[in-house]
Amino acid sequence: QVQLVESGGGSVQAGGSLRLSCTGEKYTRYCMGWFRQAPGKEREGVAVFNYDGRTNYADSVKGRFTISKDDAKMTLYLQMNNLKPEDNAVYYCAARAAGAFCTFPILVSSGTWGHGTQVTVSS
Repeated sequence: QVQLVESGGGSVQAGGSLRLSCTGEKYTRYCMGWFRQAPGKEREGVAVFNYDGRTNYADSVKGRFTISKDDAKMTLYLQMNNLKPEDNAVYYCAARAAGAFCTFPILVSSGTWGHGTQVTVSS
């Protein structure tokens, strides 16, 4: 049973940076991603990472966030730079075994989820 644990959240001022980590994935070939949910809003996809290195980002974070994976440490990262108040949210990690596609909807429908880590950005 895969159990994901996120860490690295915190409080920063606008323009600052944070790096989130997600551990617990045990798939040989995986599809993983980061999502976030702000108060009163639906959960939205932030970035996905397929085991073959393919990535995809939400338009709102392109150029500011970078998703990466250290297979030796079995850890997924989300480097977040130039943070904005609108990035305030609980950030969740999701994972599943790799399939033909690695997309936000696929992870939403069939991924295993962590419990989230809070990111607070003050203006």
